[in-house]
Amino acid sequence: MEDQFATFINVILPLHIQQVYTYRVPKEWETEIAIGKRVAIQFGSKKVYAALIYQIHHKAPLNYEAKYIYSVIDDEPILSEKHFLFWDWVSKYYMCSLGDLMQAALPAAFKLESETSVVANPSFDFHDAVLDDKEYLVYEALEIRHELSLADISEIIQLKNVFPLLKSMVKKGIIILKEELEEKYKERKLTCIKLAEKFIDETELEKLFDSLSKNEKQLNLLMAFLHLKQSQKDADIDKATLLKIANSTAAPLQTLIKKGVFVSYQISVDRLQLAKTEVQTFELNEAQELALNQIKTHWLQKDIVLLQGITGSGKTHVYVRLIQEQLELGKQVLFLLPEIALTSQIIKRIRRFFGEACVSYHSKYNDQERVEIWQRVKEGKYKVVIGARSSIFLPFKDLGLCIVDEEHEGSYKQQDPAPRYHARDAALMLAHINGCKVLLGSATPSMEVYYQTLIGKYAKVTLDARFHEVEMPQIETANISEERRVKSMVSEDIGKQLFDAITEALNNNEQVILFQNRRGFAPFLSCNTCEWTPRCKNCDISLTYHKFIDSLKCHYCGYTQQQPSSCHACGSKQLTLKGVGTEKVEDELKNLFPLARVARLDLDAAKTKHGHEEIIKSFEEKQFEILVGTQMLSKGLDFEHVSLVGVINADSLLGFPDFRAHEKALQLLIQVSGRAGRKHKRGRVVIQTTMPNHFVLQVLQQNKYQALLDRDLEERQKFAYPPFYRLIKIVLKHRDYKTVDQASLKLKYLLNGEINAMILGPESPHVSRIRNFYIKEILLKINRTAADLDGIKRLVRTKINMLSEEKVFRSVVVYADVDPG
Repeated sequence: MEDQFATFINVILPLHIQQVYTYRVPKEWETEIAIGKRVAIQFGSKKVYAALIYQIHHKAPLNYEAKYIYSVIDDEPILSEKHFLFWDWVSKYYMCSLGDLMQAALPAAFKLESETSVVANPSFDFHDAVLDDKEYLVYEALEIRHELSLADISEIIQLKNVFPLLKSMVKKGIIILKEELEEKYKERKLTCIKLAEKFIDETELEKLFDSLSKNEKQLNLLMAFLHLKQSQKDADIDKATLLKIANSTAAPLQTLIKKGVFVSYQISVDRLQLAKTEVQTFELNEAQELALNQIKTHWLQKDIVLLQGITGSGKTHVYVRLIQEQLELGKQVLFLLPEIALTSQIIKRIRRFFGEACVSYHSKYNDQERVEIWQRVKEGKYKVVIGARSSIFLPFKDLGLCIVDEEHEGSYKQQDPAPRYHARDAALMLAHINGCKVLLGSATPSMEVYYQTLIGKYAKVTLDARFHEVEMPQIETANISEERRVKSMVSEDIGKQLFDAITEALNNNEQVILFQNRRGFAPFLSCNTCEWTPRCKNCDISLTYHKFIDSLKCHYCGYTQQQPSSCHACGSKQLTLKGVGTEKVEDELKNLFPLARVARLDLDAAKTKHGHEEIIKSFEEKQFEILVGTQMLSKGLDFEHVSLVGVINADSLLGFPDFRAHEKALQLLIQVSGRAGRKHKRGRVVIQTTMPNHFVLQVLQQNKYQALLDRDLEERQKFAYPPFYRLIKIVLKHRDYKTVDQASLKLKYLLNGEINAMILGPESPHVSRIRNFYIKEILLKINRTAADLDGIKRLVRTKINMLSEEKVFRSVVVYADVDPG
């Protein structure tokens, strides 16, 4: 009878488990619980987690006795019920667990668990602090052992639930969580300088000037301080700025502090404090104004509008005007970009118009910075969030508009780990739940979006004139097979036509971008005698040579080995590097143009947090004449002085075995071409290929993107591919080939006849082994009109569970990838 009035909660754990678990709430915590708050719970025999409250009810679980929660961690919910609606949709549509979503969406600091370690905060002043008995015991233990797990702390204080104590100690600055330490987290402090109170009096200040008259360095510091104080009024004057203005070293300043002239103190600084920006205004041209009005008119009837604007047409200005209108209504805006490399340049441009209300969000931020952004977005402090795909999970307080720029980009699709969502499609549902409109932007819309405009589900607006009336670039193909035949290649990978174009651009003091969609120096090493190639020991793939580290490297698992001096098969010393990567192009350019400064933008060159930003900024400032890069270069970057874009080898794009190959190749080539001649003059594009008459290159030269979409649309309908059919790829992985092969055949047997879909496979993918796991794939093709998609997904999940119940297949990793990229 007592259980009838007991309160229970269903919680989400940050684990890859399909269900939510029910816990009982003690009477003393009943007034504290709320959906979206975190609670400390025991899961399993020993582990303690911070779990999210998902539902509150009065029904005890039937199959097990509910454990009591230990405590409520948060004062306020970190997520609202509206956000859980979005999580539910992502979970069901992309066939992942809510635990996967919790792992992906929340910063790590929100996901405390019993493995979390704790260390003493080095900046904590023990002598000035008042600690209670438990805090003192933990601090004393840290002095001896330096690092403690939550289990250690539980043992020391003789309590199971250590979360309230940890929360209090973190708040007081006594301890730091190990995740914070790994991210090199320290509260950001700024050392500031102020004048001692005695010298506020003008008479005392005059005496001070007299006493320092013979010490020029100290006098300069005093003068610089007074000058800064007058210009900055009540603002704190930081030490670094003072030394810079006075052109002084730290020694004279330290002397003045010792003399009691200056006082040094520290202030806490928000690590995301944004420099103040002078907000700019602009006027739209006639074409942009027309597009803006058409978008707003379409939004009266439809929620989603595609803005198809050619590269350099000024789509960003249209976005800015729409964002302004939302900010005037007090709303927030999500501006999605496909690549981190884009955010630094775009955020600068957007912040010219919105100042400190604008923030970027992506995976290169450390965990503490992500927590700060999370809190400020939730509070509504940040009105415009510019981010990569993970920013769709931020807790927007009042979302008014979603903009998805470069919507065609494949990098919007998350591959591994789960949730394997597509940020563009998820953003459409996020907007629907929040009751706001969506603008999709692209010069080369994806087939799926193009089809939705054809059937009238989405509206379409076009911008087909470049800003400042600059013409589209002149596109040329260079037949490198012919150049090799007549021996006019200037180097192994650069032909005479491209060489002459680069020379002309450099002579005109213009910049050049060269595109090669392969990082490293050379794709593989090969024996001239028996054609042996070194392969990764963990993956079914050849190793790529990287000159910078003078080693062969696997791009799938990171395995590295030294370059062999002889063939491991026949012993021959005749080994040759074959193919071309960005490092090799960079090397050739330095030999061909010794006076030109060359930079490289790829995953290897932009590994640090601000690596990509620094390379882009340097190129913008003309510190380099030539920029070599991978597809990072194609995504919306805007360089004023680039007159030439060269594609080193287009053949690898055109021959890829994928039903989207032609669409992706043309999108990439159009986007790369769009980097040429954006501001003052017509640009030039030189594409090196052995297939100059290829349909994709013909379409590119004639600027008829829609012709390719229309042709591909017919083929896709004929062969049952998107947008007419939905795809679900079921992936199976195991360390033993025979086991995964048998499991895939058994799963196909379970699905056959039970599912209203075409079943292809099982087949091994192009790379059939990664990190010592053999891979098999089954592809389901589901007719959009005829099938019950939710029912099919439930059936697929049931059959996967049935397979996992068989003892021999329990260790096989099986997952479904909905709408694979």
